Amino acid sequence: MRSQLSSTCVKGFNLWRDMMKSTVGVSNSSNINGMMRKVGLSSYLFGFVGLILFLTVLYTQNSVCVFSQLQYSYIDISISSTKSEYKSEKLPFVIGEIEGRCDVYSGMWIRDELTRPLYEESDCPYIHPQLTCQEHGRPDKEYQYWRWKPHGCSLPSFNATLMLESLRGKRMMFIGDSLNRGQFVSMVCLLHAVIPKDAKSIKTYGSLTVFTAKEYNATIEFYWAPFLLESNTDNAIVHRVSDRFVRKGSINKHGRNWKGVDIIVFNTYLWWLTGLKFNILQGSFDDEVKDVVVLPTEDAYRMAMKSMLRWIEKNMDGKKTRVFFTSMSPTHEKSEEWGGGANGSCYNETSMIEDPLYWGSITRKNIMQVIGEVFGKSKVPITFLNITQLSNYRKDAHTSIYKKQWNPLTPEQLANPVSYADCVHWCLPGLQDTWNELLFTKLFYS
Repeated sequence: MRSQLSSTCVKGFNLWRDMMKSTVGVSNSSNINGMMRKVGLSSYLFGFVGLILFLTVLYTQNSVCVFSQLQYSYIDISISSTKSEYKSEKLPFVIGEIEGRCDVYSGMWIRDELTRPLYEESDCPYIHPQLTCQEHGRPDKEYQYWRWKPHGCSLPSFNATLMLESLRGKRMMFIGDSLNRGQFVSMVCLLHAVIPKDAKSIKTYGSLTVFTAKEYNATIEFYWAPFLLESNTDNAIVHRVSDRFVRKGSINKHGRNWKGVDIIVFNTYLWWLTGLKFNILQGSFDDEVKDVVVLPTEDAYRMAMKSMLRWIEKNMDGKKTRVFFTSMSPTHEKSEEWGGGANGSCYNETSMIEDPLYWGSITRKNIMQVIGEVFGKSKVPITFLNITQLSNYRKDAHTSIYKKQWNPLTPEQLANPVSYADCVHWCLPGLQDTWNELLFTKLFYS
């Protein structure tokens, strides 16, 4: 898929570049006049013809290579999240490098029944009923048998013992919405099998859920804060409101519960998508007359990212702790976007999207650009888990109708499963285990 196309493009470009080097035969530091003296006009014509041939090859493949590279470069460049002074320093928890340096987010899905799934649904009692697809009647298991293979390297195998030893006496916390809760549950499922039954526990305290590995004095935690800032959706149980408000400058309302954490994984995106505008509360939720400003969603999101960054810089020590941010999790609610029939969704989808250029409309690139702009100014290293593109292909991996339904379904819904299929959340085991394999890779082999 994308990795194969990217490889073709890169190899083709390198071939043309090498041809030009051998033709011109001078270093980059040579000036134009020197080059003209050393090389005749025919050499430049040869190089020019080579360039034309290279571009022709690309366009004969329907421009896939060109636009694939442009699309991915747009995303990659916009999320340069670590300042240059950190790039030469060894980050906390890092133990080595991946063999064959590569972009772990650019690759392809490989069917693998030998090593997938990484655990069985029935073996992990911590999976939320919203995500237990097999228990709720999903007839196939195909979505469980896919492994992400980056171009040019392989992801290190997830090592639960290494993770737990590294977390000894420490705290790891996922902060965000139900998608981040899914990643938290996935991490717990990946770890719990190596912990004796009487040496682990899980408890919930309002917005905070804590899984404890007692022998390691380690915790893996989830904190419900869908906007990171204070909002009218902060109740971890009852939070479905049609008119959402976020209070400006309120990061500490939740942030006081994050202090002392050694590894933080932030996420916030989907809850912002209520339209092109968003309600920002200037005062307090207790004010009788509320001062509300309506901002473009992009500006409201930027405000939240800046607040998060200020909190990180004030409370996280870049030499001792790690900060991650998981990118946008895509949805698959419009089948016509990937060439399916009209009025369809992820319901009944058992295969992934094969178009390497596919990018769903719900996944706003301008929001990714905001993340890049804000993180690029960070004084503390932030590792960006770019799960968006690899997840965009996985229309097969959603919970769809195979989950606990919190309200009785109407006859009309039962007659039309598309109407209540969940194309936001992901079955476990499944895609979100790959997110944690990437987290594991970036934590230890960054």
